[in-house]
Amino acid sequence: MADPSSYRPRPGDVPDTPGVYRFRDEHRRVIYVGKAKSLRQRLANYFQDLAGLHPRTRSMVTTAASVEWTVVSTEVEALQLEYSWIKEYDPRFNVKYRDDKSYPYLAVTMSDQYPRVQVMRGHKKKGVRYFGPYGHAWAIRDTVDLLLRVFPVRTCSAGVFKNARRTGRPCLLGYIGKCSAPCVDRISDEEHRELAEEFCDFMTGRTGTYLRRLEKQMMEAAEDLQYERAARLRDDIEALKKAMEKNAVVLADATDADLIAVAEDELEAAVQIFHVRGGRVRGQRGWVTDKVEEITTGALVEHALQQLYGEETGDAVPKEVLVPALPDPVAPVQEWLTVRRGSNVSLRIPQRGDKKALMETVQRNALQALALHKTRRASDLTTRSRALEEIAEALDLDSAPLRIECYDISHLQGDDVVASMVVFEDGLQRKSEYRRFQIKGFAGQDDVRSMHEVITRRFRRYLAEKERTGEWADGEPERTDRTALDDADGAPRVGGTTVLTASGTGGALDGGSGAPLASSLTEDDGRPKRFAYPPQLVVVDGGQPQVAAAQRALDELGIDDIAVCGLAKRLEEVWLPGDDDPVVLPRSSEGLYLLQRIRDEAHRFAITYQRSKRAKRIRSSPLDDVPGLGETRKQALIKHFGSVKKLRSATIDQICEVPGIGRKTAETIAAALARTAPAAPAVNTATGEIMDDVEDGAPETTAGAPGEPVPTGAPDERRGQER
Repeated sequence: MADPSSYRPRPGDVPDTPGVYRFRDEHRRVIYVGKAKSLRQRLANYFQDLAGLHPRTRSMVTTAASVEWTVVSTEVEALQLEYSWIKEYDPRFNVKYRDDKSYPYLAVTMSDQYPRVQVMRGHKKKGVRYFGPYGHAWAIRDTVDLLLRVFPVRTCSAGVFKNARRTGRPCLLGYIGKCSAPCVDRISDEEHRELAEEFCDFMTGRTGTYLRRLEKQMMEAAEDLQYERAARLRDDIEALKKAMEKNAVVLADATDADLIAVAEDELEAAVQIFHVRGGRVRGQRGWVTDKVEEITTGALVEHALQQLYGEETGDAVPKEVLVPALPDPVAPVQEWLTVRRGSNVSLRIPQRGDKKALMETVQRNALQALALHKTRRASDLTTRSRALEEIAEALDLDSAPLRIECYDISHLQGDDVVASMVVFEDGLQRKSEYRRFQIKGFAGQDDVRSMHEVITRRFRRYLAEKERTGEWADGEPERTDRTALDDADGAPRVGGTTVLTASGTGGALDGGSGAPLASSLTEDDGRPKRFAYPPQLVVVDGGQPQVAAAQRALDELGIDDIAVCGLAKRLEEVWLPGDDDPVVLPRSSEGLYLLQRIRDEAHRFAITYQRSKRAKRIRSSPLDDVPGLGETRKQALIKHFGSVKKLRSATIDQICEVPGIGRKTAETIAAALARTAPAAPAVNTATGEIMDDVEDGAPETTAGAPGEPVPTGAPDERRGQER
């Protein structure tokens, strides 16, 4: 590992001008290429204290052995040179997009003497017009089959074309009218090229001209009593309309635009692009990239633009490019796009209307692409096995942790504090084993204390189950408190099975059958016991404090055969109990990827429960505490009196007037409302006017201070020290 100070250039040697720089390793290989408006300022950022650098940047500067730069006159030239060098050197620390697959295009070989329409994949060639990309090759062939009625362009290969010219007989398409047969000189090469140009014009969205021309020709043929020709033209018009209907109109103003959306996490990003021509979606593609450097969404967009338009010119670069975030600075990128198109290009974020709605659709596609990419990686057995082995090696475990439990704390500014427990067995989710907890031991915000309480409660139940079934391997372990939990601690159960064997030390799977091998872990009805099965690894969402709290809880219960670690979200570091330094797994590690998935699932499960509790609390009413009073009679009371405030001031006889409310129930309601102090009236601070009580017309809520309106938004949850 190199010391960056050993190759740091003197500040006076670096020019304060735009340029492109390259970091090289000890073997002179280029490992990173970047551009800068000011080379001096940008390079100075890389040679600060290593502790202040992002881990990925720190890894890059310690891998490098030298840095060099090239001065250019403008930022646009810097952008162009950066793209060229990234394509040439393929540096390992730059963002590199990879296609999920080789997308097929509809291509027209305009450089040939007789242009040919065909499906093409791979790198684009000069002299070829491309349309798409399409999701499937059959979609291209369906479109071409419809258009060949109107534009009978050659589609045959070079060998078939030469054989037809040699024999003087066209192929089958020439006989059925779907090829103009230039091979046998039915039309000249100039006429055939004109047909190909018209085909390209139609594919670029200029559809109205050809439809109007065909409709005019059809009417003229009908007036001249040429009904057969009029019928053929009618069928041609229907074929064109059917081809157009394959791409629904998404932008009513016939816009030519590309829409780019990005979905990302800490290590990867998915980019989705919709190509809209003439207001219709003409193509779609997507990439997934590893985030091998610290990078913003705007920078990801800039790299995507380079990937999309680095080798494009003219109409291949649309007039409008819509993005989720603008590169910083945006002016050089927009100027670069304008140069490549040859006319002005608008690069902006859609704010309203159809374009914003379509951008939301593209964003959903990006999220699904990222989720699908993760699912494919997670579902691969070899990958899962390698991930578990990497975790065992990094944490110095005796065997691969076939069952992993992860815990997370969630709250909103200290209110509605809850916790989640998610379970992964053999690297896959076991949702039937998920549990959720309410923090009962104290009030307020203390993630460390909350984590200690949750771990204690979960494993106290585990010990109680073992004691009840008599499954002590070497006698009963010592622990401070063996009181069993009440059933309210866990979430409502969903029927499921435990796949692993009983001991908790990594037993074998039952051949994928999903049935438990140890009957002692199941109830009489075959369901797994609550909390009966121990994990080999406990993961907590947090750093040293949370890990120490979890380990202390296990020590107090006398449990010493379960490993504990924590995953700190900010730098994705793995913390072990008692260690002052974290375990840093490689960025490409499948073990780190699996730990992240588990941690993110625990966060999702916790925050969902916390939001449901908050929503329930906001909607609560004093009538909820009245025993035997259901939703129907509560709604009848509110409908009759108009508000809880008026109900509170009503007499027992007035309450008895409500259908379904007897005298005993009315007395219970009156007593319950009398115990609940009414909220103070809200005051308009500008005028001093006393406003109507918040409970008028709706059930009283318990959220917020007296007289304050209840917030309706969902602010970000502050869930722990590592967030």
